Amino acid sequence: MVATVAAVLTSCASKKELTALQEKQKKTKELLDSATLKLNVCEEQKKSSSNEIGLLREKINLLKNSNSALQNNVNNLATLSTKEAQNLERSLESIKEKDVQINSLRDAITKKDSVTLALVTSLKGALGNLNDEDIEVNVEKGVVFISISDKLLFNSGSYNVSSKAKAVLGKVATVVNNKPEIEFLVEGHTDNVPYKKGVLLDNWDLSVKRATAVVRVLQNEFKVDPSRMTAAGRSHYIPLTSNDTKANKAANRRTRIVVLPKLDQFYNMIDEGMKKAASQG
Repeated sequence: MVATVAAVLTSCASKKELTALQEKQKKTKELLDSATLKLNVCEEQKKSSSNEIGLLREKINLLKNSNSALQNNVNNLATLSTKEAQNLERSLESIKEKDVQINSLRDAITKKDSVTLALVTSLKGALGNLNDEDIEVNVEKGVVFISISDKLLFNSGSYNVSSKAKAVLGKVATVVNNKPEIEFLVEGHTDNVPYKKGVLLDNWDLSVKRATAVVRVLQNEFKVDPSRMTAAGRSHYIPLTSNDTKANKAANRRTRIVVLPKLDQFYNMIDEGMKKAASQG
């Protein structure tokens, strides 16, 4: 009898330890996933920044060479005619303006990258630990993409948004409603299996109907301003991978929300930087 009680107690203790270890493993995985997402964003930004810095360095070197040549001419200013002196002065002013432009461009790029990082962080925080196969947030060439799998959004062959998907779209809507300055494109993508049903003639029709279904949910149920959204269908012509297996076809059936960069805001930041530099000069 004593041996039986001891065995039961040992079994309970083992289960508690196992549960504790499993919980610890889950928390460790969540931390690792979060760190991996942040690392991916940082690597994208680093790559983009490196390219931009390279271009700026080339411009700076060119300006330095021009400036050096002009400075040599300044030493011989006494021999220059009045007209030549005026031309030299205009050239120096032009160099100064270009320096201001480069600095303003660098500041605008930094601000844009900060806005992009803040948006990605907000989206990932709102979406939480959803299955990476169902939803993914990433940055490509400075543009934020939210990719949602077909199996999460729609039933097979349907363009009616599922109840489960509406919960996810509600979280996305919360973020975009808090950032009224952004606009975005909703893209529908299919696999290469021909589709024809009812009024739908092909995969073009299906991809567009799915995009407009998502847009309507965002507008009607989550109050996203319709003037900020564009719906588009891409059919099966931009696959993530080949359509040679069932799993690959499932990956290609997706809806993508693309946050569109507002170039006018970007150039306004450059213009404001130039005006500020001019006033300080």
